[in-house]
Amino acid sequence: MAESNNNKNVQPAILIFDGHYDHWAKLMENFLRSKEYWHLVEHGISIVTNKTTASEAELKAMEEQQLNDMKIKNYLYQAIDREILDTILNDDTSKDIWDSMKQKFQGSTRVKRAQLQALRQEFEMLQMKEDETVNSYFARTLKIAKSMKACEERMRENIIAAKILRSMIPKFNYVVCLIEASNNLDTMTIDR
Repeated sequence: MAESNNNKNVQPAILIFDGHYDHWAKLMENFLRSKEYWHLVEHGISIVTNKTTASEAELKAMEEQQLNDMKIKNYLYQAIDREILDTILNDDTSKDIWDSMKQKFQGSTRVKRAQLQALRQEFEMLQMKEDETVNSYFARTLKIAKSMKACEERMRENIIAAKILRSMIPKFNYVVCLIEASNNLDTMTIDR
């Protein structure tokens, strides 16, 4: 079956880094491989040391690599949150950015412990905002719990459900009391 013209030029979505480095790195690597740019991330740009003695072909190849590296950096900038990006903006090449992300976020034990500690604190401090919908708060809580699980924290569903219930804004107190009265909190799941 022939691919329609509408689908040929569709740009695949770039995944935003969400703290799950291994997943993000695998998807970004695959994306960059599909664009035939991965070799620049993996090996870096070949720099011509002496431009006066370099051939025209060597200079053209270097310029092409620099342009492609700029394209890769653009993809990476789109895929990395501003707060994280601020810490790596001084990295000159896409390889530098990639290596910096890998060093900061790949699953070393110390990094995971530090991330988990920050996530635990965020989970404990979590409160529903006055202008927040229940669905939005629920999703925000689950995102933190999912990040904790990715750092190998065992989060039981009843703990997450209890956290959601005890951190709702006061206007939901009646509903929370009804839920707590009609359910066993030790066996409660997120779906129930």
